[in-house]
Amino acid sequence: MHASHEEIDRPDAIDATPADEEETRPVEDSATVDEARVVAPLPSYEATTAGMGETPAFPEEAVAAAPEPVAEAAPPAEPDDGRAWYVIHCYSGYENKVRYNLEQRIDTMGMKDQIFDIVIPTIEEIEIKEGKRRNVERRVFPGYLLVQMLLTEESWYVVRNTPGVTGFVGMGNTPTALRPEEVTQILKRMETATPQVRPTYKAGQRVRVIDGPFNEFIGTVSDIDMDRGKVRVLVSFFGRETPVELDFLQVEKA
Repeated sequence: MHASHEEIDRPDAIDATPADEEETRPVEDSATVDEARVVAPLPSYEATTAGMGETPAFPEEAVAAAPEPVAEAAPPAEPDDGRAWYVIHCYSGYENKVRYNLEQRIDTMGMKDQIFDIVIPTIEEIEIKEGKRRNVERRVFPGYLLVQMLLTEESWYVVRNTPGVTGFVGMGNTPTALRPEEVTQILKRMETATPQVRPTYKAGQRVRVIDGPFNEFIGTVSDIDMDRGKVRVLVSFFGRETPVELDFLQVEKA
């Protein structure tokens, strides 16, 4: 997402297709263009026809060795009516409220033919609290929502003046559309991400072991490895502090 983009207010002039400083819809490479076949050089006409009455055959081994065309994966095709995904900003923690407000305005103002979808990018996580395991949603981009729309004066006005919306994200005076591959990556991450465990403790805090051979032991967190989903806890064992490596699910805040 465009980290350097500034939030903007009402643009000086907004056309149905915004003129951005950077290309917002890159031309997709065709997946059907044949790659050049590399073949062995044919012998000269004089050398191959000397004493022969036939034209030499095309070398079959060269055909077999030619590389096959490789089709590149393309993002899902959007209807070719000018619609695109834009980013709007709101106060962190109010994303669901803003989405509800915008959905209500779309219905009451008859804008379903210009504003099509609203997405809050989230991923699912597992949280351990009071010995209970529960699934929670975490916002990938707190304070931001994605809106699929046709950018017109009317649609801009409806979105920009929705309670809770503080502005569009863009460059200059025009909201900047996300590139198709950016949208595909965000939506795919939401659909396929495996729930991760979110620890409720930090290094230096006291925790209780709730599973495994050290069940009911009390210790202090010395290190948290988010990549591996492991936590190292110092527990008192035979009068000595011993480091024990455990899974996130085996420990809770004391």
